[in-house]
Amino acid sequence: MVLKSYAKINLSLNLKKKLKNGLHDLKSVYCLINLNDKIIIKKLKNKNKDQIFFKGPYSKFVNRNNNSVKKVLHILRKQKLISAFYSVKVYKNIPVFAGLGGGTSNAATILKNLVKKKLIKSKLNKITKFIGSDLTLFFHNQGYLKNIETAEKFDKKYKLYFLLVYPNIKCSTKEVFSRVKSFSRSKNISQTDLKSKKKFIDFLINSNNDLQSIVEKKHSIIQKILKNIAEEEGCYFSRMTGSGSTCYGLFVNKNCSKVALKNLRKKYPKFWFSIAKTI
Repeated sequence: MVLKSYAKINLSLNLKKKLKNGLHDLKSVYCLINLNDKIIIKKLKNKNKDQIFFKGPYSKFVNRNNNSVKKVLHILRKQKLISAFYSVKVYKNIPVFAGLGGGTSNAATILKNLVKKKLIKSKLNKITKFIGSDLTLFFHNQGYLKNIETAEKFDKKYKLYFLLVYPNIKCSTKEVFSRVKSFSRSKNISQTDLKSKKKFIDFLINSNNDLQSIVEKKHSIIQKILKNIAEEEGCYFSRMTGSGSTCYGLFVNKNCSKVALKNLRKKYPKFWFSIAKTI
């Protein structure tokens, strides 16, 4: 069975406070995009060990001994949600350590495929704690992370077009969060903000990613890339996703994003580029 494991983009990301467990509570408007890893999964007969393989352009950056695929299979067996062992081949097309959630998406995709029934909250919380707090994002194509434990899907979805630029800078999420010194008071998204595509985009334009300035201080090229993206015709705004370092622009249509890609690729020939849209 071949599964598509989709990347995510944080359209906004705001830090609320630091929790007692050391994690940061946050809220985020996000969407899944058609950039994806491919996962081939097969049940093994008479085996007592999983067989996990990573291939593709970003496979060399995956820790073979400690990764999201290995973790999710372990926790699902521990919670008695599966009993079999599996052969899993992951073709990594999503840049690793780039703020696009590729590893967590792999875990969520496998979980949804192997566990068909709806999970009770206590079990899902244990799995999320083991895998990572952004696991719940991958249960909805477009939504709102209200807090570190609650993701709500949008009833109304919009077709959005992006240009992605990854400057080959691997960002450690743990390190970026360790540099957080302040918290924001940005407003929550409301049904009024979702009433039309224009209102939704206006809300996003007036939003931000609280982690962006932290990464920009360490890697000044991020600020330059975002400025270049924003200057392209048809770009609503540019922003960094997650803890970085992938930068993106939200564009009026696919054609504008393709023109922008062509222009920016001339300026940054060694960087990774992709056109993407919401799924």
